[in-house]
Amino acid sequence: MAAHEQKPDNEAAAAREAATEEPKTTVAKPVGKSAGQRALELRAPIINLVAGLVRWVGVIFAVVLVVHIILVIGEANPNNGITGFVRSFADTVAIGFKDLFTPDDAKLAVLVNYGIAAIFWLIVSALVARILKRFA
Repeated sequence: MAAHEQKPDNEAAAAREAATEEPKTTVAKPVGKSAGQRALELRAPIINLVAGLVRWVGVIFAVVLVVHIILVIGEANPNNGITGFVRSFADTVAIGFKDLFTPDDAKLAVLVNYGIAAIFWLIVSALVARILKRFA
């Protein structure tokens, strides 16, 4: 009796074909993004842009307030157009801080009240920008 049995022809042919065949690889088809995923991808840059704009607005308000402080302490001409413009803009963005403290010295009052308003705008704009970026 032979130690090695011979396979029938069709089994042997199938085994030879399997041995010579290249391994089949499957290519994954790209899965389309859902509408929700596309909306999130489009929303993130817009939210980041809005957050950046909020931050810049806060910085601009703070700069105007600081310039007003400098003009008042430096005793700039109140009849000058630039000084008048800065004063009116600063009065608008100082919101409720304009008369928060009322020391006897007018320069000290401007320094404290408008300084607090500038710090307020920097903090609030940074917080709002951070909150917006969390949604991006």
